[in-house]
Amino acid sequence: MTHSGQLRVGVDIGGTFTDMAIMDDTGIVAVGKTLTTHAEPAAGVERLLGETLVANALPVDAVSTVVHGTTLVTNALIERRGARTALLTTEGFRDVVEMAREHRYELYDLNLDLPRPLVPRYLRFGIPERTLATGAVERPLDEAVVRRLATELRSVGIEAVGVCLLHSHVNPAHEQRVADIFRDVAPTVRVALSSEVNPEIREYERATTTLANVYVQDLVETYLADLRSRLRRMGIARDPLIMLSNGGVATVDVAARFPIRMLESGPAGGALGAVAFGRVAGRPHQMAFDMGGTTAKLCVIENHRPLVTHTFEVDRMYRMLAGSGLPVRAPVIDMIEIGTGGGSIARISSLGLVTVGPDSAGSEPGPVAFGRGGTGCTVTDADFVLGYLDPASFSGGDLVLDVPAAAAAIDEQIAGPLGLSVPEAAWGIHTTANEAMASAARVHAIERGQDPARLPLFVSGGNGPLHGPGVARALGAPRLVSPPAAGVLSTLGFLSAPMSIDIVRSRHYPLAGITLADVVTLYEEMASEGVRILEESGIPRGDIVCERTLEMRFIGQGNELEVPAPAADENWHNAVATNFTRLYLQRFGTAVPRGVAPEIISWRAVVRGPGPDATLRLTGAGRTGEALKGHRRAYFPAAGGYVATPVYSRYHLQAGTVLTGPALIEERESTLVVGPGDRCTVAEDTSIVVEFDREQFQ
Repeated sequence: MTHSGQLRVGVDIGGTFTDMAIMDDTGIVAVGKTLTTHAEPAAGVERLLGETLVANALPVDAVSTVVHGTTLVTNALIERRGARTALLTTEGFRDVVEMAREHRYELYDLNLDLPRPLVPRYLRFGIPERTLATGAVERPLDEAVVRRLATELRSVGIEAVGVCLLHSHVNPAHEQRVADIFRDVAPTVRVALSSEVNPEIREYERATTTLANVYVQDLVETYLADLRSRLRRMGIARDPLIMLSNGGVATVDVAARFPIRMLESGPAGGALGAVAFGRVAGRPHQMAFDMGGTTAKLCVIENHRPLVTHTFEVDRMYRMLAGSGLPVRAPVIDMIEIGTGGGSIARISSLGLVTVGPDSAGSEPGPVAFGRGGTGCTVTDADFVLGYLDPASFSGGDLVLDVPAAAAAIDEQIAGPLGLSVPEAAWGIHTTANEAMASAARVHAIERGQDPARLPLFVSGGNGPLHGPGVARALGAPRLVSPPAAGVLSTLGFLSAPMSIDIVRSRHYPLAGITLADVVTLYEEMASEGVRILEESGIPRGDIVCERTLEMRFIGQGNELEVPAPAADENWHNAVATNFTRLYLQRFGTAVPRGVAPEIISWRAVVRGPGPDATLRLTGAGRTGEALKGHRRAYFPAAGGYVATPVYSRYHLQAGTVLTGPALIEERESTLVVGPGDRCTVAEDTSIVVEFDREQFQ
């Protein structure tokens, strides 16, 4: 295959599949997809890249950039595969990580399981010292105690230590001195300081974030070193860039220092892909829906930007229940995770209803149809039975599939017990999955002040185009957009991401009580730190921009809103008050409290370089030749059941082509299901826009 310019590679390791996309100056020239090899993920990346380059006759020496996202950090925390770690706190505060916020996320569950701290109580130690909230030192650090602890921890094989002293986000001197002592007494023990990892208020979240970061740091460093070595052995000289959860990329060294910022790197790519296509098509507001093999993710995009949050939960005791996991504070694209993917297992509940997930068959053993030992019928099994997926071409034809076995499992586990036919049971699984995702999406959008019925639904992931139309119908969305290479869209998002770093400072001020000079000092301090990191990563100073926000609330409230921070000029106070009031009304829909002043809790800066010039267009789309591949029996209740449905090759559809459903539009990684009466149009950027026949909503 010919290519134009250097090649850029995006790789995303997911729970079920590892995805890859390769781009040149003209667009997407190759994609690859394979089952994830959990035991040795870097080896899987090396093999997939080599196979994809060879299959498309692309030279390895033309690869200039590799951008990589992975679930490694999340999996390590869930599986407790990190370093043997201890925690040092201010004397009297070692149980903060266990007491948490004393919040029962299920009030009436007497057998409630609470999040397990990463460090057991016998490895948590209080140090005599005390810094006040003002930063003043009330009790000096007892260095003799620290030295004794460092010696003992080294002798018993402790590999990592998290240090979270009271109010160190205001005055980090004691934490820094603890690190100095460990470097002197126990240099082999890795030390993470909360004042560096997460310099914000709230001890519990600051401690859990610091512990999570140091707990996985050695594992991540080892993995990234292995990946770098394998790429160099292939002939790729430049180090890979690592996708972060905030929608930016970082060098290997920065990612290894703050691995906690990689937690949601894969889903971030899907949101960035939606933003990139939205810019080209003039869609500033949309909902990005990504459905893979294990979970579905959804986020709201406003003015070409995904919403960002700064707290994320990992290792939830109840997967979909907020409050049941370990809170980690790191900038992450604000997504809702829905426990529904292609591998989600269907069953009958105690009420006699079909339910789907949240447990998944994953890639090992996978759905029944995969023939790898899976026994529970899944969403993908139902989609095969309904005729939406072609066993001969699924995942490029690399898997030998057993659809009769999938039908038999649905008959035994769902259809038979409920007195339904197999197609009816499969349709029930399919629509139950759609409704579960739509319900969660609706709540997520409304909580963020958005009406989901007004937002186009942008779909991605291997199952996004397949289930997205049903989700969009349930939401009442005006249209659906299915991009090219939707099944590997997260990797395309990686290639459109700028290099960036997030900086935060907790400095508590009433809005009226901070001087403009203090504002300028904070602005400059955060910007200079971010600029230094990006310059060290090779970004010229002139290409770096800084965007600032404030965490604000009314005095006496317990939660904050993130508010855009204007330029530091004489109108700064009024501009901040206006921004806060507008967002408060949008989020809560209620009047601003009278006589209550706003206050600033934290200051944030996103320092980023220029975004790469990525052309997210499918090279080779609109090929000459017949687009209609044939017909396949597919199940549409609105059309009376199974009907002979035209099947089209996406690669042969020309821009401007208009089709009316029912229809199935296939590419290697995904299938778009167009319902009866729905109208789809191929856009100039090779996306397919589906407009729905409202009378056919089921």
